[in-house]
Amino acid sequence: MSSEIKCDICIIGAGSGGLSVAAGAAQMGADVVLVEKGAMGGDCLNYGCVPSKALLAAGHAAQGARRTAQFGVSVGDISVDGAKVFDHVRDVIAQIAPNDSVERFEGFGVNVIQGEGWFTGPKTVEADGKTIRAKKYVIATGSSAFVPPITGLDGIDILTNENVFNLDRIPEHLIVVGGGPIGCELAQAFRHLGARVTILEMFKIMPKDDPELVGVVRNRMLADGIEIHEGVRVVQAQGSKEAPQIVCEDEDGREHVVQGSHVLVAAGRRPNVGSLCLERAGIDFSPAGIKVDARLRTSNTNVFAIGDVAGGLQFTHVAGYQAGIVIRNALFKLPAKARHGSVPWVTYTDPELAQVGLTEGQAREQFGDSVKVLSWPFKENDRAQAERQRDGLVKAVVTKKGKILGAGIAGPHAGELIQPWVLAMEQGLKIGALASTIAPYPTLGEVSKRAAGSFYTPSLFSEKTRKIVRFVLKFLS
Repeated sequence: MSSEIKCDICIIGAGSGGLSVAAGAAQMGADVVLVEKGAMGGDCLNYGCVPSKALLAAGHAAQGARRTAQFGVSVGDISVDGAKVFDHVRDVIAQIAPNDSVERFEGFGVNVIQGEGWFTGPKTVEADGKTIRAKKYVIATGSSAFVPPITGLDGIDILTNENVFNLDRIPEHLIVVGGGPIGCELAQAFRHLGARVTILEMFKIMPKDDPELVGVVRNRMLADGIEIHEGVRVVQAQGSKEAPQIVCEDEDGREHVVQGSHVLVAAGRRPNVGSLCLERAGIDFSPAGIKVDARLRTSNTNVFAIGDVAGGLQFTHVAGYQAGIVIRNALFKLPAKARHGSVPWVTYTDPELAQVGLTEGQAREQFGDSVKVLSWPFKENDRAQAERQRDGLVKAVVTKKGKILGAGIAGPHAGELIQPWVLAMEQGLKIGALASTIAPYPTLGEVSKRAAGSFYTPSLFSEKTRKIVRFVLKFLS
């Protein structure tokens, strides 16, 4: 016999989105049940953002040590201890884990049920032998690594983001299947830590970003010694678990065999919907995720879906933002709608690549020749010169009246530098707001100011302006 729990909100999934809803709702006085079958913190803490950035930090440290000679500093040979690198990764997870723990959320008053949850009807969920009846439900089950149906792949030991951080040594030769952000980040991290790395990508690496900005990252990765094969289709996997081989076919139909020591599959992600029994609750979904409206409600309007499971932009900060939309709808009955036009994203390679809004190509598709492209290179920035970080540029697309349509940055600390552009777009500021901002000298932030200021260069230094200045000067003593 199952016991029954009644509550205000039941959340399935304790990743970043689910935890944000649970913490906010409970602290505002709602009776909250949180169901999680796996580790608290979800993908971000355990298999995604946190461990990958920790690994990247180790890689950046190793690569930074190799580059000290350009400053006249000698550190000798670089040695990487793979076991200690992964101890560092796991320690970072452990340091953050208490923030997402069962104990912390029970302290907020959340009833945490550690078990799998699924719908038994439009208004009921079953979990750990208990029937939950809530006024509102939130599905925040995230996504998982997609493993494509490649012949022979099940015959070798593959890595995904869900088990790659369990390694205890640096691979000798890592083959990365997929050149999206996850593939590129991990490829460069392992290369900096001493592995030979080969990327196999069916299209172009990082295809959702501006190609000019991607070119900056690609050139650095090639300079690092990463082998990048674009426009290739993986046909099959073969070889042994100790010496796996990936057979791929190029655009001309020629086959190539790449042999390595490990294979990392980074071919995208799929929403976790399989075990939720959504059809019993009358919730529309597909392999791409759960269908939601602008208020993040499913076809069952008492059920919300947020984060990766709802498809769309699969980022931790998007799930956090959507959690706030749900709280306003579920607790205060405000018709709050999610707006994703100014959501930024960052790929944490070296250099980083950050983007918000439209790329140049997208802007030209929508607005044609009325788009103006503004850019400024890091090599023209004094701070970048001083720190020998001269690769990259800031690039913005605006209308002829100065409305910002999008901005991208490929360069050092791009994830930090994109934030003024996000603020400007979110608040509807025109390019003049960034151009007139006083930036401290010398900072990398001046690159954005100079890019914004270039909007006015054609008119400011035009022949018409020259004539006006000469005319005015005639009347000055």
